[in-house]
Amino acid sequence: MRTNIIRHESMMVSYDVVDGWTVVEVDGELDAHTTPLIREGVIKLVDEGHRHFVLDLSFVPFMDSMGLGVIVAITKRIREHEGSLRIASVSPRMLKLFDLSGMRKSYEMYPSAAEATQSVPSPGSLARWPHPTD
Repeated sequence: MRTNIIRHESMMVSYDVVDGWTVVEVDGELDAHTTPLIREGVIKLVDEGHRHFVLDLSFVPFMDSMGLGVIVAITKRIREHEGSLRIASVSPRMLKLFDLSGMRKSYEMYPSAAEATQSVPSPGSLARWPHPTD
């Protein structure tokens, strides 16, 4: 059952638990105005005991460097709790931002949230983040 964690005039964030993964769906832009809300929402989920996340960006029409920054910030928090993070449904424009920042290889990216949740989470998968083995 999908649960809303953030309702704001320009965005909504909700989550559902699927096969051990907390799938966080963002609906709206990831920019300077919205990223503090997203960070707060995910940190609250981590504090409640969620450890393994899929960040579903299907409904994100725009992401700037602040959006990338919040993904890094929540990754650090998830890592501190020996969790894992996968990113799903990244548009070509957002992939370019990950490429330009040098962060694309640091994340497991999937075409959809459904594909991201098909395999079991592995504790400590962020142990080598942000420098994954090639």
